[in-house]
Amino acid sequence: MKEMKGIIPPIITPFKEDGTIDEKLAAREIEYTIGAGVHGISVGGSTGEGPTLRDEELQALISIAREYTDSSQPVVCGVMRTCTRDAVRAGLAAKEAGADAVMVTPTAYNVLVPDEEGMFDFYSTLSREVQLPIIIYNVIPQNTIRPGLFKRLIEETEYVRGIKQSVGSVPALYAMRMACGDKGLVYAATDDMLYTCYDSGADGAISAILAVFPKLCVEMWDSFCAGDRVHAKELQDQMYDCWQSIAGNQFPIRLKYALQVLGRDPGLCRSPIVHLEEAEKRRIEKAFEKMG
Repeated sequence: MKEMKGIIPPIITPFKEDGTIDEKLAAREIEYTIGAGVHGISVGGSTGEGPTLRDEELQALISIAREYTDSSQPVVCGVMRTCTRDAVRAGLAAKEAGADAVMVTPTAYNVLVPDEEGMFDFYSTLSREVQLPIIIYNVIPQNTIRPGLFKRLIEETEYVRGIKQSVGSVPALYAMRMACGDKGLVYAATDDMLYTCYDSGADGAISAILAVFPKLCVEMWDSFCAGDRVHAKELQDQMYDCWQSIAGNQFPIRLKYALQVLGRDPGLCRSPIVHLEEAEKRRIEKAFEKMG
């Protein structure tokens, strides 16, 4: 298993007007991010509009990421499916394409949300069938993985190795750290408080802000690891307003507009995420102008 700590940005998926993936733009964005010194790459997550991607599209993104990552940098593939069968199929497709790990959301559709035993079956089946390191992507408010279940999955399955803690902010991340001790990896995903997450025990981050500011986020992590907490906190403060302007509904199109403001070409979002209000664009521009 490759080292999976540190800064692992979830990459955008650029689309063309016809809804297909713009692989040239995807390659350019991955190359730019790798050049910032990140420790790995994640494709097909929320930032990459993962729920809209077919298995073969995930494979295409993995193949591109493999071209730019070295032997020490893991490629993590998002898996966002509504049933165990489809999640296993996507996981196997990711493995075939060369992914080093899968990052799997709990099932999301309201009337199909299982109880805790159902989610244990979901992840333990993935572990048994896919046999690839699994990071739980704890992002579904109506189907939250609790610390006790995470601890059980770490202890009783072979391949569940960590959790990306999105719901519940820093207190939830701390609860996960307390539950698993040093047995599992806990990743920060509270974009505006990454330093605070590191100070609360996070092993790194898989978080959208990393895709916007990869160099600054690597600098923050390196500063924290070197014991320079003052500078790490300064960088968190520096990015705070920018994140507040991006967060919210239609998140992928907000983030892609932020990349445009920074002079990068993110392509389009996949329909139906096709429109961003002019007032929201001005809000993003103002925040990034303030940051300089």
